[in-house]
Amino acid sequence: MSQETLPGASNAMAMGIISIITPFVCCGPFGIIFSIIGLISAGKAEKLYYDNPESYSGFENVKTARILSYIGLGISLVFILALILFFGAIVALVTTGSFNH
Repeated sequence: MSQETLPGASNAMAMGIISIITPFVCCGPFGIIFSIIGLISAGKAEKLYYDNPESYSGFENVKTARILSYIGLGISLVFILALILFFGAIVALVTTGSFNH
């Protein structure tokens, strides 16, 4: 019996990679979006694999995609937190009058 590649595994892998790259190139929220899409795709592929494991190959890609999506989610959240702290500090300096020329 021939095994076919697991549907959705490559999509989940691509979304995981994009979720890591996006915070460095663009901004954090887009990385979160791609991370969530990657986690959902990995979950669907994992469920499909567990329903009929002898029919599919490439389950390792699903595990890797899930890890990449979690890493991308963490990086995005750190970037958003840093952005909030940065703009919060600017607002605090401007409103208190400590930012004089």
